[in-house]
Amino acid sequence: MKSYQLVAFGAALEPNERANPQPSGTEVLLRTRAAGVCHSDLHLCEGGYDLGGGKVLSLTDRGVRLPRTLGHETVGEVVAIGPDATGVAVGDIRLIYPWIGCGSCANCTAGSENLCLGAPANLGVHRDGGYADHILAPHPRYLLDLKGIEPTAAAPLACSGLTTYSALRKVMDVARRQPILLIGAGGLGLMCLALLKAMGGKGAVVVDLDPAKRDAALQAGALAVIDGAAPDAATQINQALGTPLLAGIDFVGNPATAALGFDLLAKGGKMVIVGLFGGASPWSLPLFPMKALTVQGSYVGNLQELHELVDLVSTLPQTPLPIDARPLDQANQALDDLASGRVVGRAVLVP
Repeated sequence: MKSYQLVAFGAALEPNERANPQPSGTEVLLRTRAAGVCHSDLHLCEGGYDLGGGKVLSLTDRGVRLPRTLGHETVGEVVAIGPDATGVAVGDIRLIYPWIGCGSCANCTAGSENLCLGAPANLGVHRDGGYADHILAPHPRYLLDLKGIEPTAAAPLACSGLTTYSALRKVMDVARRQPILLIGAGGLGLMCLALLKAMGGKGAVVVDLDPAKRDAALQAGALAVIDGAAPDAATQINQALGTPLLAGIDFVGNPATAALGFDLLAKGGKMVIVGLFGGASPWSLPLFPMKALTVQGSYVGNLQELHELVDLVSTLPQTPLPIDARPLDQANQALDDLASGRVVGRAVLVP
């Protein structure tokens, strides 16, 4: 089994060769067919999240142990099944739900393992993930039929797609009536435009600093694209929306984007923050009650939402975002390109 592992925070991934794991109990071994490269992998490589004010959320403190094979957006082909695993067969090609919880806390038992309060066991974070030619899934319940979706297009659904879908669900009551604001036109922003249309939304105005990504957003159906660094960005956004802003999603999550989104919200508006870029954003607290505003976080999504997403995407006429397929041995280059903003859409590793 060949994999690319993070052996030290701040260092490049290192290749590793070892025997294939053997599934036991309900485990299922899959040969990796596609593994998406996510911005969260960059935070894993860095070892933490910038909380602003000189504070850092340490991944070591959150239970991440090295070495670790990254990759939480994975499609694989079943090659071996544990003695207690049922519902899958050798040769099945499946999308793997990676946000696995303890199974016994209040959130897990309510169906939200992604918000586990106990001991999360997320693939590619707490357990080895898809930057490898094989991956071990703990139970068949986490393996989803692709329903005709090509593996490299299906892999990003486990995070990029799921995160976007779950965030969109939180604003769709507004989005079906009027345009919303999307901040960030990376993989999540482009995925969001496709899903928004498929879910009956009225469209979105998109903000991004990168001209190439703004162009990609236009091609993906954005109503308008705005350079967030423009001195009159707020005015341009309001003009493009043509209506007071009642809902938006921030796929960046830094102080500048958080302030921009908050300041644009009309009375009764909601901003959903998804991005983990980092930092802190001081908001004027009196405006929350005076304008009845909501700022809500959204973290990936639950297993049921991923099933719904696969059903939705399987009906689309084309891939919901551009795919940049690369061989597994380009894992480090893919991460470097993502960090430098050179990836439009999603880079996907193919062993």
